[in-house]
Amino acid sequence: MSGDIDVFIQKFQEEMLKQARENYGDAFLQRWQHPLYMGVLEGADVSTSMKGACGDTICISLKFRKGSVEKASFQTDGCAPSIVCGSYAAELSIGKSPEELLEISAETIVNAIGRLPQEVEHCAFLAAATVHSAVDKYMIRQIRKDKDTVAEEDEKKALNQKDVSVQGGSRKPETIRNGRNAEKGV
Repeated sequence: MSGDIDVFIQKFQEEMLKQARENYGDAFLQRWQHPLYMGVLEGADVSTSMKGACGDTICISLKFRKGSVEKASFQTDGCAPSIVCGSYAAELSIGKSPEELLEISAETIVNAIGRLPQEVEHCAFLAAATVHSAVDKYMIRQIRKDKDTVAEEDEKKALNQKDVSVQGGSRKPETIRNGRNAEKGV
């Protein structure tokens, strides 16, 4: 009896793989069975998740170096098309600047896969939208960092400017270095 079940399961699996190959193509099937860039990206500069109308969630993580993506990864709780689209979205992100990342579209992902049935193309849209969301989040952080850097520099300059009181009156603000009056060398 156990042998009959094993034979049935094996034939069922073979038929499912055959149908998947016919409907999705070899590239899709290969990527689904062996997804690239799947998992947590330690030290990511940005990670963001989006949930699609179908209920699937895709998370994209990006690590930047010298203005472009050095490493990328994805995670999903979704179906095979979400896995494949997330994998290709992460792959397509590597080496791209934030501006170039915004050029990744659902069509770009579908073209990289080779083909994707229309009823699951929403997974490619979700993957592309998640990349775009990651770029938005990254750019906001960069702007905040730049503003913080400018604010810190302004604060340091302000701390170096002090009013120096002199007996009998006050003098104009002078630059103070190491607690000494720089002008007088005191």
